[in-house]
Amino acid sequence: MLLGVNIDHIATLRNARGGVEPDPIKAAAICEHNGASSITVHLREDRRHIKDRDVYTLTNTLTTKLNLEMAMADDIQKIALEIKPYSICLVPEKRQEVTTEGGLDVAGQVDRVTQFIKPLIDAGIFVSLFIDPDKKQVEASKETGAQFIEMHTGAYAEAYGCDETEEVEFQKLKQAAELAQSIGLKVNAGHGLNYENVHRMHEIVGLVELNIGHSIISRAVFTGLPEAVNKMVNLIK
Repeated sequence: MLLGVNIDHIATLRNARGGVEPDPIKAAAICEHNGASSITVHLREDRRHIKDRDVYTLTNTLTTKLNLEMAMADDIQKIALEIKPYSICLVPEKRQEVTTEGGLDVAGQVDRVTQFIKPLIDAGIFVSLFIDPDKKQVEASKETGAQFIEMHTGAYAEAYGCDETEEVEFQKLKQAAELAQSIGLKVNAGHGLNYENVHRMHEIVGLVELNIGHSIISRAVFTGLPEAVNKMVNLIK
């Protein structure tokens, strides 16, 4: 498995004072140097953390891959088509949410998702759909033409340590991954994964990449970003 590091919370801290520190671009370079296989940023419609200038700068400075998380917004699609990141991950977005609260309802809007991602795929960008580990959502994702899904691991992360509930949520992830791979989708995972619960991802065969942000940045406050990234890289290898 590979590790993609989400640096949104570096930008959140920067924006709290309205200045330039800490610099997400420098954070991305540190993550790359310490084993991250890609850098993930979520360019939200309200631009609450990552800004347009961050995305454009990262496009020119990254030595690994840029994974752009985005909602189905025409202005952000336009940016993606201009910068052509390695991949995009389509996510649901609510203005008042603190963080992404669940997976994208692909099954309820197959035609809309298909039409939205087609120009991105045609431009050579890999497309992933952030979904809950649900059979209907996996099958609908395949219909859209997306090459990847990213399984929302939040329910598993919240249930971790509660024996029966944890196992139920983990099995949903495992079964969804198996179904996705059987119909030709590649599988990533992320949301709520941390240094305690990430080890079970090894039990899901064929996961390509884990995208983790909050836990790594939180640890970095105490240990430094190089150590925090290195530790997570070693855990998922």
